[in-house]
Amino acid sequence: MAIRIFQHYWHLHLALLAVIEGVIFFFSPYVAALLRFGSEDWPDDALGPMLPRGIVFACVLFISMAAMGLYNSRQRSRLAGLIARVAASLIGGGMFITILFYVFPQLHIGRGALLLSLVIAFGGSVIARILFDTLVDEDLFKRRVLIYGSGRRAASIARLRRRSDRRGFMVVGYVPAEGDEGIDVPELEKLPTSVDLMTLCEQHRVDEIVVAMDDRRRSFPMDQLLECRLDGVEILELVTFLERETGKVRLDLLNPSWMIFSEGFGRGRIHDTLERGFDIVASLLLLVVAAPIMVLTALAIKISEGPKATIFYRQVRVGQYGRPFRLLKFRSMREDAEKDGAQWATKNDSRVTKIGAFIRLTRIDELPQILNVLRGEMSFVGPRPERPEFVEQLEERIPYYRERHTIKPGITGWAQLCYPYGSSEQDATEKLQYDLFYVKNHSLLFYLAILVQTVEVILWRKGAR
Repeated sequence: MAIRIFQHYWHLHLALLAVIEGVIFFFSPYVAALLRFGSEDWPDDALGPMLPRGIVFACVLFISMAAMGLYNSRQRSRLAGLIARVAASLIGGGMFITILFYVFPQLHIGRGALLLSLVIAFGGSVIARILFDTLVDEDLFKRRVLIYGSGRRAASIARLRRRSDRRGFMVVGYVPAEGDEGIDVPELEKLPTSVDLMTLCEQHRVDEIVVAMDDRRRSFPMDQLLECRLDGVEILELVTFLERETGKVRLDLLNPSWMIFSEGFGRGRIHDTLERGFDIVASLLLLVVAAPIMVLTALAIKISEGPKATIFYRQVRVGQYGRPFRLLKFRSMREDAEKDGAQWATKNDSRVTKIGAFIRLTRIDELPQILNVLRGEMSFVGPRPERPEFVEQLEERIPYYRERHTIKPGITGWAQLCYPYGSSEQDATEKLQYDLFYVKNHSLLFYLAILVQTVEVILWRKGAR
């Protein structure tokens, strides 16, 4: 089951786990203070009010856990990897809380109490996750779904193989419809057409009906669907259902009318102003923090390739509304890398220099793009900008590719979180489905959530090439 908050879908079982861990994190400083200072001095005499400390502690650790992908439905780490991510989250969160203590001394609880709080939070989180996975039946949180249709379109649900894509629902069966094409749906999962939809919903305790007919012009069951809807059963169109469950807009099932009439694709002046303001403030702060790293990178390029070597790589990319701009990056390839024309980057690309391999792996080569953000050519979050040569080809071959340019391109994005690095037309098609999801569900909270989760991509070296 998924819930929608500020244009973004969250699986209910992960939201429940987040609430449980939030409670653990909130009370960790209380327990630590009690163990550290005893009941006589706690909390007012020795530490002052604990409420703001608990709130700050819980909020920082929640964001840190989200940054490690621990509330992501696509997280597939085993127990050892899970423990490593929880530990990394608490170490990073603890460092940030320490900085907050120096900036806001009134929140200080002492180094010993902080360390004990982190230990308690770590133990509580690991135990909660183990118990949650062991005792809680994930099926309890799944919506029971009836698919109306059993042909080519309905088979797109049957073919979902990733566990993360099926976490929110359970198919109770497929009802064949007139005009269905193909036989991809298993025969054993088909339900009798002699029984009306309302009866089937009652028999199978259906929460939701997904309309997946191949041809709606033939015998569309308007009266039956209306009866089910008035009885409280949700009715969804196939593309909307798959969008919610997979986090992408399926191009092979998409039609212009769905884009016109569906929710989303909305932006206002307030949203654009807030996002632009955040981009400016964040880029200025990041430039100050990243300046030493950028200087060292420039020196490393000069030392390894000679004093005449160029430091920056400037390349024309396609921006919002198709406007070209010059993207800035630290040069990670040989200066003659494209003497034979534009090429897709490949795995173990021979054109990458020794320094370039390191700065690509650590994403340092992306730091100069902060200047593109400051100039308003890019945002921190958005579809990755492509070269005009590739865009021209992709717009001819991939439907709806032009629509990804309705918002500013970004340094990171939803596609980068959900899909590995791609360097082919097929990869561009897959990434476009995630880009369209972000364009459709664009919101400031979604923007910030992607920024936070990008930390996982950097630290765990996902998709670097």
